[in-house]
Amino acid sequence: MSLVCSIHCRAGTAALLTALATTGISAETCEPAAATVDGAPAIRMSHLGFEPDASKTAILRTGHSEPVMWSVVAPDGSTVLHGESLVFGADDSSGDHVHRIDFGALDTAGQGYVLEACGTTGRPFEVVDNPYAQLSVDTLTYFYLNRLGTPIEAEHAPGPQWARAAGFENSELTCFHGEDRLGNHWPGCGYTRDVTGGWADAGDYGQYVVNGGISVWTLQNFVERLDRLGGPDALGWGDGRAPLPENGNGITDILDEARWHLEWMLAMQVPEGAEVAVAKGRQSDEAALDITVIDGSGLAHHKMHERAWLPLPILPSDADEQRFLQPPSTAATLNLTAAAAQCARVWRSRDDDFAARCLDAAERAYDAAHRHPDIFAYNNFDGGGSYGDNDLADEFDWAAAELFLTTGEERYLDDLARDADQPEEAPAFTAEHADIAWPSVGLLPALSIATLGPDTVPSGLGIAARNTVLAAADKYLSDREREGYAFPFERSQYVWGSNGNLANRGIVLATAYDLTGDARYRNAVVDAMDYLLGRNALDQSYIAGYGERSMRYPHHRFWGAGADPEYPEAPPGAVSGGANASNMADPVAREMRGTCEPQACWADDYRAYALNEVAINWNAPVFWIAAFLDTTATGQASASD
Repeated sequence: MSLVCSIHCRAGTAALLTALATTGISAETCEPAAATVDGAPAIRMSHLGFEPDASKTAILRTGHSEPVMWSVVAPDGSTVLHGESLVFGADDSSGDHVHRIDFGALDTAGQGYVLEACGTTGRPFEVVDNPYAQLSVDTLTYFYLNRLGTPIEAEHAPGPQWARAAGFENSELTCFHGEDRLGNHWPGCGYTRDVTGGWADAGDYGQYVVNGGISVWTLQNFVERLDRLGGPDALGWGDGRAPLPENGNGITDILDEARWHLEWMLAMQVPEGAEVAVAKGRQSDEAALDITVIDGSGLAHHKMHERAWLPLPILPSDADEQRFLQPPSTAATLNLTAAAAQCARVWRSRDDDFAARCLDAAERAYDAAHRHPDIFAYNNFDGGGSYGDNDLADEFDWAAAELFLTTGEERYLDDLARDADQPEEAPAFTAEHADIAWPSVGLLPALSIATLGPDTVPSGLGIAARNTVLAAADKYLSDREREGYAFPFERSQYVWGSNGNLANRGIVLATAYDLTGDARYRNAVVDAMDYLLGRNALDQSYIAGYGERSMRYPHHRFWGAGADPEYPEAPPGAVSGGANASNMADPVAREMRGTCEPQACWADDYRAYALNEVAINWNAPVFWIAAFLDTTATGQASASD
C-alpha cells in the first residue's frame, strides 16, 4: 500500500506515529546500511534540488525487508509530507539493498527540507522553479574553457583561476612524418593546414574529428530542437545566455560554441588534389601497416596531437612538443559529413555563407568516404588516443541521413535504405542501436529524422524513425525499473565514459517526450540527471561545482590541482567520465579491479583517466539534457503539442 500526506497537512510527529500504527510498520526495527563512503548519508538523492511539479525520488540504503515510513520535514520542524517506501531489494549494479522513496507530491517551493526514514536523514534539499538554469549554462561554458588557439579570459570564465594564455596559436601543421610507435614509416605530405582553434578533446590537448563530430552534432541538435519550438530567443537561449566572447552577435551561444569547433573540423579536410599516406583495409593494431599514398581530396584527417604525450599538469602555452596532422580516416570523414550537413541547415538564414561552406565540405567529404570506405585508425601513434572504429555502417547511415535532411536529394535516401526499391519502408536504422557514443551513432539518424517533421521526409521513413526512437526510449524505461537506484541504465553499461552514455540515453528519452508528451520520458531524464548529481552508490556528484561531494580532480592537463595545487580544480559544469568496470586501464582503476561493484568503480583522482577524465563528447549530452530540463521546467510546450 502507499500512504502519502498532502503537502499542506502539516502532519507533525503525532500524525506520523498514527500513520505508522495504522500500517503496522515498525520504524524502530529498521537500520540504515553502514556507510561505504565517508560522510555519505544512507538516503541518496540529487545534490542540486527538485522542481515543484516534477518527479522526485530518493533511495534508502537499508537491509530492512519491509516498507518503512518516511517523512519530509520543513525547516520549522513540521512534517509536510509522509509516505511508505517501496522495497526494491538487492541492486545488481551497486551491491546495495535499497528502498525507493517517491516524494513527488512535494510541490511547494522552499529550502531546507529534510527527508527522514529508517532513523536517518538525507541531505537538506530545496524545491525551486528551475534548478537546471545555471547548470545548463555551466555545462556549455565548459567548451569555451577548453578552446585552444585563443586566450581564456576571466570575464568569460566562472572565475579568474580558469583564465589562461592561448597556447597553440598559429597552428599551421603538416602531416606526421617519420616512424610511429610501431616502427611504421610515414612519408608526410606536401601541404599544411591552418588548424588553429577548436576545443581540447579531453584530458590532453589533442583534437579528434570523430569526437568532435558527435559533440558538434549534439549542440547543433539542441538548437534544432529550439528552432522547432519557437526559436532560441523564445526559450531562453538567445544571444548572451552564456558568457562567451561572441555575445552581441545576435546568434544563440550554443551555435557560437559549436561553430568554434566546426571551423576547426572544416580545416582538417584534405585539400582538393592533395596526396596523403593512409593505411587502407583492415589491418592490425599491433603489426606493421601497409601504407599507401592516395589522392586524399575531401577526406578528413582523423586527429592532430603531439609526437609524444605531454606531462600533466601543463599549460597549453607551455607545450613545446611538435604537433602533426595524423592520417585521414573514413570515420573522421563521415563525422565531418554529418556535422557539416547539419550545420548547413541550422545556419541557413543565420549566416548563409557559412551554411554554404558547410554543405560544400559535407558533400565533398561524403563522396570521398565512398571512394575510400576502408581507411581505419589504429593505435600506432604516441601522444594521443587512437579513436579507432572498424564498423562504419552506422557512420555511413548518419552521414546520408543528415545530407538527405539538408538537401532532399534522392541519392542520400537510397543510401539510407536497405532496399532501394522501397526506401520509405526499409530505413537503415533500427532499435538495436540502443546506446549512443562516439563509435556508435546508429540512433542519430532516427533522432534527426523523427524530429524534423512529416513535411521534410517521406512518411514511411518518418514513422520508422519515430518508432525506433520510442522503442529505444521504452527499453531505457525498462532498464530504469530494473535498476535499484531508479535511473535508466544497466549493469553492462559501466564502461569508459559511462556518464556520457547515460546522458545520451537522456537525449533519446527527451526526444521521446517531445514526440509524445508522455511525462514518463521526461521523468526518466530527471532520473538520469539525479544519478549524475549524487543519487548513486557513492553519493557522488559527477558534475564539478554541484553538490557537497562534487568531482574536483579530473584527469586534465590544465585543471590539474590534484597533481599540483598551483593549477585550478575542475570548473563548475565539467562532467567526469564516471564509473567504469569494463576497461580499468589506469593505475587507480587497476587497483580497484575485483573490489568494486560496477556502479562504485570510480575515484576522484587525476591519475584515473579511465574513470575521471573529462571530454567534449560527455559534456555535450549533459548540456543537452540540462538545457532540455531548463526549457521544459516552466511548462514550455513539447514538440508534440
